[in-house]
Amino acid sequence: MTIGIRRPFTRTAVLAILLPLLGSTALAESPSDRLPKQPLVVDPVAHGRQIGKPGGDLVTLVSKARDIRYISTYSYTRLVGYDETLGLKADILEKFENDGDKVYTFTIRDGHRWSDGQPFTAEDIRYWWEDVALNKELSPSGPPEFMLVDGQLPRFEVLDPLHVRFTWDKPNPRFLPELASPRDPFIYRPAHYLKKFNVKYTPKAEIEPLVKQAKVKGWAALHNRLDAMFEQTNPDLPTLQPWRVTNTAPAARFVFVRNPYYHRVDTNGQQLPYLDKVNMDVAAGGLLAAKANAGEADLLFRGLNMEDIPILREGERAKGYRTHLWPTARGSELALYPNMTVTDPVWRALNRDLRYRRALSLAIDRRTLNNALLFGLGTEGNDTVVEESPLYRPEYRTLNAGYDPEQASRLLDEIGLTRRNGAGIRLLPDGRELEIVVETDGESSMLTDGLTLISEFWREVGVKLFVKPQDRTVLRNRAYSGAAVMVAAQGLDLAMPTADMSPDELAPVHQDTYAWPKWGQYVETKGKEGEACDIPAAKVLIDLNARWMATADNAEQAKIWGEMLRNRAENQWVIGTVSGALQPVVAKTRLRNVPDKETYSWKPTALIGIYRMDEFYWGPTPKEAAR
Repeated sequence: MTIGIRRPFTRTAVLAILLPLLGSTALAESPSDRLPKQPLVVDPVAHGRQIGKPGGDLVTLVSKARDIRYISTYSYTRLVGYDETLGLKADILEKFENDGDKVYTFTIRDGHRWSDGQPFTAEDIRYWWEDVALNKELSPSGPPEFMLVDGQLPRFEVLDPLHVRFTWDKPNPRFLPELASPRDPFIYRPAHYLKKFNVKYTPKAEIEPLVKQAKVKGWAALHNRLDAMFEQTNPDLPTLQPWRVTNTAPAARFVFVRNPYYHRVDTNGQQLPYLDKVNMDVAAGGLLAAKANAGEADLLFRGLNMEDIPILREGERAKGYRTHLWPTARGSELALYPNMTVTDPVWRALNRDLRYRRALSLAIDRRTLNNALLFGLGTEGNDTVVEESPLYRPEYRTLNAGYDPEQASRLLDEIGLTRRNGAGIRLLPDGRELEIVVETDGESSMLTDGLTLISEFWREVGVKLFVKPQDRTVLRNRAYSGAAVMVAAQGLDLAMPTADMSPDELAPVHQDTYAWPKWGQYVETKGKEGEACDIPAAKVLIDLNARWMATADNAEQAKIWGEMLRNRAENQWVIGTVSGALQPVVAKTRLRNVPDKETYSWKPTALIGIYRMDEFYWGPTPKEAAR
């Protein structure tokens, strides 16, 4: 399979239009070198948008300085990325060839340059692979897990300055989807810049003064600090993204300026991005909606939720913005994760009993939750994929997800939880109250409000619920160590999958799933940490995931997805409640090409990423344009 740009567009034709638009600084930097010989030509009109006008700044907000790293998610520039139909297309690359998910050949755009004007070539991919990923000092844990198939690394070849090849003996169907993920793995690096901090290429004596100045332990620590492709903490690091950061923390505003060598142009030959600057202002998380209401953000979405819609609507007319409401693609807005690997033996036995998980599910009045949390607009049921996914089946959502407190009580009695105290709360086998401590990061009022309602539902069947909010890092560590009995969080991230996206979120193969963290640890560390999965129904998921990773057949992949989704519904490893929240996307009315309504998700849409923020521009309002 070979995928490239939709149609050729010569550099000469592009420059004829581009040159008058460049400032004096750009003209002094040899404009003929600004674009690859074959830039990526995008056609906004074909997607119902307009050809934009270059220029202007955009202001958005972040709740903490570290969140500026999400600029790479918003702007979504990848070697290979998803388009709006979730098809994988070449982006930074001119094209890619995929032979049976085993052999991937990449073609780099001739003349493509980093933001500092230096050539982007095969050497930049080679440097990442050989000098970063395979270097034990820079990458102690080795290459990213998606680069291994049955523990084996690929063979890597530089065919020439514009072509590289990765070859596995067995299929690696995860490779391209990982490159298109919302968090870019950046399997390339600006070699010309980073070699200055690598003892393989620069004498250690030259690096040592820099190490001392940075107050780090050695050259590797210095290299890793400066190699901030995702974190955006090094303004000197060249980028291929549409905007590059210009300042560091501490700061109240982080300024990103356009990359003059960006590889995309529109059909009129105008180089993207249209916007000259993206300013990210730091504001307290609880004030984001109020600041948007006051007109202090030109574009804002992350940090907003449905509860903010009324205050956002209030300021629209006075401050000249619109609150677009995008449906979210998430398995459940509130999901409960009984920890199968909790340390306490009594709770472990309960959490692993399907009758217990089913009873807790049947005891939840999801209709009331829907009305209270989502104004009755949500979809009630299990934590599963959404209807927009081609893999969706209604039974995945509804199985054992109705409201039947009588059946819930019978199941709890059947387990042997028949003794109660004076308040009607059931007692555990060791005499303790059946009080479930549900831990949460405390960042979402929707979660805490929902848990308050669930505590009332569960009390009706003799189960007590105590909510324990805490810092997210503490929460994760408690879950991973087996201290947490149950966690409340959002549900399935990849809720709008296609068959060729990895189903590993459904299997106990990663530590960061609250339902079975120690099983995930065991897989991730190859048995050095954690515990081996010892529940047959969960082992099936591990086997199915392995089968998916071993095939390049799309029909077989779809079949495997179906089996895993059915297993998830039947076993209720995660107890879903209600899905379908609306995500407010606030945009000034003069900010054009912002979609009125699209699907919002972390994966695969990269929040707003696949909707091409580099095509947003300042223009007349829709009313003004219609005059």
